Amino acid sequence: MIWISTRWKILGMVAPALIVFTMFVVYPVGYSGVFSFTRFQGFGAPTWIGFDNYTALLQDPFFWQSLQNTIVILIVSLIVLVPSSFALALLLQRAIRGAGILRALVFGPAIIAPILVGLIWVFILDPKIGLLNRALALVGIPPVQWIGGDYLTPISVSLVFVWSSVGFAMTIFYAGLQILPDDVLEASALDGATGWQQTWNIKIPMMRETFAIVTILMITNVFKIFELVYMLTGGGPVHRSETLVSYMYFVTFTNQQYGYGMALAVIITILGALVSVGYLAAMRRKERTA
Repeated sequence: MIWISTRWKILGMVAPALIVFTMFVVYPVGYSGVFSFTRFQGFGAPTWIGFDNYTALLQDPFFWQSLQNTIVILIVSLIVLVPSSFALALLLQRAIRGAGILRALVFGPAIIAPILVGLIWVFILDPKIGLLNRALALVGIPPVQWIGGDYLTPISVSLVFVWSSVGFAMTIFYAGLQILPDDVLEASALDGATGWQQTWNIKIPMMRETFAIVTILMITNVFKIFELVYMLTGGGPVHRSETLVSYMYFVTFTNQQYGYGMALAVIITILGALVSVGYLAAMRRKERTA
C-alpha cells in the first residue's frame, strides 16, 4: 500500500477549488488587467496604449459622477442597513408568536433577483406612474422626482438596496446571536443588567466579527450594484444616476470601448478592496486600543 502524506492529501482536496477559482476569477481578472492597457472595440487586434485609458478615466466627468453616486449609496446603505438588520435580529430572537413567519417575510426580498427588485420598485418610485407619488397626491403633496433626477436617485437606490439586503444581513446577525454563550448573559442578568445594557456592553462587543462580516459583504455588494440602476433609471438622464458598474457596462458593451471598460473594472476592484481593507484595518486598530 502506498501511503500518501498529509500534505498531498490536503493539496488533493484543495486542488479542484483552486482550479475553478483560477479559471473563473484569477484568469478573468488578469485578462481584464492586461486589456485595460489597450484600445479594443471587439474586433481586430487590440492596440497597446499604456496608461491612456486610466488618464482618460480621471478626466471623465461621468466616471466621477458614477463614483459619487456609488459613495452616496455606500454611506446611506451602511448607516441604515447594519443597525436596522441587527435590530431586526434582536427583535426576532425573542420568543414571540409567529417569529418564524416574520423571519421568512424579512428574508424574502433577499431571494428575489435584483432585476426583479428593480422592476418592482419602478412601479413604486417612478415619478409619473409610481404608487408613492400617487399616494402623496391624495394628501395634496406635489410629485417628487424619486428616480431619474439630479439628487434623490442615489438615495432611492440605497433604500431599495437596503430593502433587498436587510433580510440577508439580519440572518447573519441572528445566527451570531444564537451562538452567544448563555452563561454570560445569565450572569449579567443576575447582576442587574437590563436588556439594553446586555446588548450594548455584551452582545455588540462579542459580535464584533459578525459586524465586520456583514459590513464587508455589504461593501462588496454595493460595488456590484447594476441591475437596480439598470431597471430604475438606465443610468439616465445623461449618466447622472450611473453607478460604477452600470457605467462600466455602458462604456464596455454599449460604446464597445472594451479597453476603457476594463480600466474602469480595474479601478472598481481596487476601490472595493481599499474600502474593505481600510475598514478591517480600522477594526483591528480599535481592538488593539480597546
